[in-house]
Amino acid sequence: MKAAVLKQLGSPLVLETRDDLSPSGNNVVVQLEAAALNRRDYWITQGMYPGIQLPTTLGSDGAGVVSKTGDAASSWLGREVIINPGWDWGNNPKAQIEAFKILGMPIDGTFATELLVPAEYLHEKPSHLSFLEAAALPLAGLTAYRALFTQGRLQPGEKVLVSGIGGGVATFALQFACAVGAEVIVTSSSAEKIATAIRYGAKFGYDYNGTDWVGEANTQFGPVDLIIDSAGGAGYRNLLDLAAPGGRIVNYGATAGPPPKLDLFKVFWKQLHLIGSTMGTPEDFSAMLQLVNEHQIKPIVDETLPLIAVNEAIERMSHSPQFGKITLDCRD
Repeated sequence: MKAAVLKQLGSPLVLETRDDLSPSGNNVVVQLEAAALNRRDYWITQGMYPGIQLPTTLGSDGAGVVSKTGDAASSWLGREVIINPGWDWGNNPKAQIEAFKILGMPIDGTFATELLVPAEYLHEKPSHLSFLEAAALPLAGLTAYRALFTQGRLQPGEKVLVSGIGGGVATFALQFACAVGAEVIVTSSSAEKIATAIRYGAKFGYDYNGTDWVGEANTQFGPVDLIIDSAGGAGYRNLLDLAAPGGRIVNYGATAGPPPKLDLFKVFWKQLHLIGSTMGTPEDFSAMLQLVNEHQIKPIVDETLPLIAVNEAIERMSHSPQFGKITLDCRD
């Protein structure tokens, strides 16, 4: 087998040849057909992620075929699968336990030709998806689903803002919300990404660097019931202004850092709900797949590169030009 291994922070991944994997018990070996990148992979290479352990094979997203099984997992042999990247969530659906792990550090991940996986984290690949499309789904799809539905309690017909459109989670949030009949607007600093989002169902899009985009959005669209945000930062005050009375703001990241000022008067006077969210439970993952199957949703794949070009793919993540997901062809 081959694996793209991060050995030193700030250095390129090294494509290593290793012994083929052998499963036992309830474990299986997945012959990976495709993997996908997340911003998490880039942050780890830069040392900007907690609890980094090296060396490690990066990659949280993958799809492939079960090529070998332990005795207790023989029913999976030969099946096309995708992998839930959130391991050991725990018994409390409200939040993960301390032992929760994400595939791709510290556990060796999907930037490889083979992967050892406990059978409990396997799911049938949606039949309407190619391996590349399926590989794009797990981490970002799970995060978007939990933010929208489990934490955000989205209902059909509600108005939704998805900020920073273009990244994997934001793109899935747009697709999922539109699929259930919500009305969606987006923000971006890229006119091209806004135009693409509108082609995928957004009603309007706004440049978050604009001087009065909130006023324009209120005039065109009205206050929003649910806001899905990964940025935080100084722009968070605009979200408080755009949220409808009783609205929910769900944050699954803080790429722009903490808000320099939080106007608590607006929070309590507008009866707002500020909610945190990350990844999701096994039940969230199953429900996400049910939504994808029911509505025949196809992940948006921006670009596909061979596994040998994994460092080029990670470099692209550093300046976020993509709309949707960057995927890797893992076939040897």
